[in-house]
Amino acid sequence: GNKATVEKTVKELGNGSEVASTTDPYLTKSVSQDGSTAYSQVKYKVASADMEDSSKDALEEAVQDARDAGLTVEVGGDALQTTPHTGATEVIGIAVAAVVLVITFGSLIAAGLPLLTALIGVGIGIATITALNEALDLGSTTATLAMMIGLAVGIDYALFIVSRYRSELAEGREREEAAGRAVGTAGSAVVFAGLTVVIALVCLAVVDSPMLTKMGLAAGGTVVVAVLIALTMIPALLGFVGRKVTPEGHKAKAGKRRGRGKKGAKGEAAVPDAVTKPVDGESQPVGAAAKPNLGTRWARFVIRRPLPVLLLGVVGLGVTAVPALSLNLGLPDNGSSSTDTTERKAYDILSEKFGPGFNGPLMVVVDAKASDDPETAVAQVTGEIKGLDDVATVTPATFDKAGDTAVIQVVPSSKPNSTQTEDLVHSIRDTGADLKADTDATVTVTGTTAMNIDVSQKLTDALVPYLALVVGLAFILLMLVFRSILVPLKAALGFLLSVLGALGAVVAVFQWGWLADVFGVDQTGPIMSIMPIFMIGVVFGLAMDYEVFLVTRMREAYVHGEKPSDAVVTGFRHSARVVTAAAIIMIAVFSGFIGSSESMVKMIGFGLAVAVLFDAFVVRMTIVPAVLALLGRKAWWLPKWLDRIMPNVDVEGEKLHKVLDPVADAEPEATADDPQKTVHA
Repeated sequence: GNKATVEKTVKELGNGSEVASTTDPYLTKSVSQDGSTAYSQVKYKVASADMEDSSKDALEEAVQDARDAGLTVEVGGDALQTTPHTGATEVIGIAVAAVVLVITFGSLIAAGLPLLTALIGVGIGIATITALNEALDLGSTTATLAMMIGLAVGIDYALFIVSRYRSELAEGREREEAAGRAVGTAGSAVVFAGLTVVIALVCLAVVDSPMLTKMGLAAGGTVVVAVLIALTMIPALLGFVGRKVTPEGHKAKAGKRRGRGKKGAKGEAAVPDAVTKPVDGESQPVGAAAKPNLGTRWARFVIRRPLPVLLLGVVGLGVTAVPALSLNLGLPDNGSSSTDTTERKAYDILSEKFGPGFNGPLMVVVDAKASDDPETAVAQVTGEIKGLDDVATVTPATFDKAGDTAVIQVVPSSKPNSTQTEDLVHSIRDTGADLKADTDATVTVTGTTAMNIDVSQKLTDALVPYLALVVGLAFILLMLVFRSILVPLKAALGFLLSVLGALGAVVAVFQWGWLADVFGVDQTGPIMSIMPIFMIGVVFGLAMDYEVFLVTRMREAYVHGEKPSDAVVTGFRHSARVVTAAAIIMIAVFSGFIGSSESMVKMIGFGLAVAVLFDAFVVRMTIVPAVLALLGRKAWWLPKWLDRIMPNVDVEGEKLHKVLDPVADAEPEATADDPQKTVHA
């Protein structure tokens, strides 16, 4: 009875308008040894991406008819690929970001601005990708990753500008001036941060992988949109909402400060008394009575114990990075799909009934045109392949019409993404090279499995050079910004530590299976070959963002006469809260994509979340102040000859401050740490 139903189903499958051919499993002997499972190959006249909906509907109808008749039927291949979904966790990630913004700003309006502009920016980016999808074949994964990165950087960039705007208001400035200064200072840092992300993503093209290049360009384009939105829409919205971004209590305090400011002799604008720059969004009066915030207390703790803190941070990240030594790269197949999809079910059934290697056969092409006896040459190659390790079956060679070129199908004993199958591909190629002298035949290996292995090897070879390129670029950019040798060196090495630590965590979860159930990992195996390089490109820009935002304030304080250790505390007092909020938002948004049904999106979301966690909280907030405390004044050393030839890069609007606040710049106020000290630039 089942045979008749199977034959009827195969016949129905062949009725599709775009179907080229179907195979009868009983004629092709495509039935498992126990007789419980059979498979039919349905070939279409067009690529899966070009299939009409009517063809997919006809396929689904035939499958459903067979199921109604009592058969278990699943569909592998690309024809009915399940559309990936991210699930509710993406929404949860955005909700967490909203909560963090509300806590940071204490105002629903201030919290809503970054979310609104980020969503608008992502909408523009996704709409552009969708419009170009058919022409460039970008794919759904590219759009999902662009959404992930666009949301994260869009919220963060807007957060920095809104936070600076609030600090300018707290100093008693009017709305227009506060918005202008915010864009001129924090906006400059946003441009720098966005530029570094875009450069790193565009540099993915040097790997010469079309998929990686498309992903990098699409994500980079989304970052450009996020920067433009932050620089244009945010100040426009700030002009609309005015002082509503500040909680009521702080508005009153700001009003009092404006009222009691000192008038100049000729009626100049009021100058507020006893107010520091509260970049964390809170006004903080100068003087010893000022209550130190959490950033200040943490910085002082690190400075008191720099060596133990440094060792703890470095050793901790080093231990986390150890699994990265076992990094094994590969490309996804249906075996890495979610267990509830039809393609994954088909993959598992074929593996169970026909062997793990059945899903990834190798196509061996023997070109014997130069051979005196092509048939003998092909037979010799076939015999040698049969004797190799990890070979399950070898089908008889199929010759072309000329009789001098043949194709041999080799089914490995191991699954397609295993190291044993990779070794078999190399063994077949080595065997062909050894036999060339005797047979004059050229042996090549192709097929999806072999191509995936080759692409993964290419990306593996490119990983270290790309990492070196990005670290070198980080060093040069930060040397221009901070005019120092040791500060950018420390930053670049810290970036390297956070990336390796994140890769180690990815290997532990997705390759080794640690906590796999917690993160919803159905199938462990090789890490997606494009994932490490893509992650490095994204994290590079984010790391530079945090480094610039934190250390620029430290450098500014040091240049204005503070001790190196005091400058570190000053930088943390002004910047730690915003950097912490930005990092938590990034982690929340990236973590939201861990719930995706697509393994590559899940893996990249996890990797980026862990990388930001390590880079922001372990490297920038712990290792950086510890190193600066140990180096002291040496941290800011730069050879005079290099200082003369290097261009001046103004990231935080230092020149703007000199123009707008010439008196304050020439005679800085006393600091909270030493109110009696007078310092001069």
